[in-house]
Amino acid sequence: MIASRGVRRAVEFLPGFLYHPIRHRRGVVDKLTVLITREQIAAKVAEMGKRITADFAGEPVVLIGVLKGATIFLADLARQINLDVSFDFIAVSSYGNAKQQSGEVKLMKDVDQSTEGKNIILVEDILDTGLTLTYIKRVLLAHRPKTLRVAALLDKVSRRTEPIHGDYVGFEIPDEFVVGYGLDFAERYRNLPDVCVLESGSETR
Repeated sequence: MIASRGVRRAVEFLPGFLYHPIRHRRGVVDKLTVLITREQIAAKVAEMGKRITADFAGEPVVLIGVLKGATIFLADLARQINLDVSFDFIAVSSYGNAKQQSGEVKLMKDVDQSTEGKNIILVEDILDTGLTLTYIKRVLLAHRPKTLRVAALLDKVSRRTEPIHGDYVGFEIPDEFVVGYGLDFAERYRNLPDVCVLESGSETR
């Protein structure tokens, strides 16, 4: 949980990044409000890495990232795990350009290497309804791994419709649309170092 969850920082500028309202699409303005800072993320990812290192006690693990949102989280998490770590990636389609899940999940890319008999950690940016994660777990279990666990940076518990959970979870967040640290809106804002709430509306003059 975020200790200061009820208090958000409306950020105008941060070093290297511009967080003032972004105007685009003929009068539509995107307002970004920091929900989780880069410092909070770094501390939590380090904590998660230590837990994974302890849980697997010297055994090799394969991190399977869900493209594209989990790539930054996976890279940071891997560097906090003191084990023999290899990477693979899987891609599914469920969001498109809208802020709501379509309800339909399609496999766009399966893993490249065999995961049979291996310790697999599925790395997700965010757990939402659970539809995507349930589908991906079913795909990965068909490869007959030794173990399959889930690491997620964010968890929207209030949105859950499937009986599924993460084994390593960073932050539980409220039901708001978030971007940054790999998460996007129509492929924008993935490069922001903080997790931000995105609000879009008409420009007021």
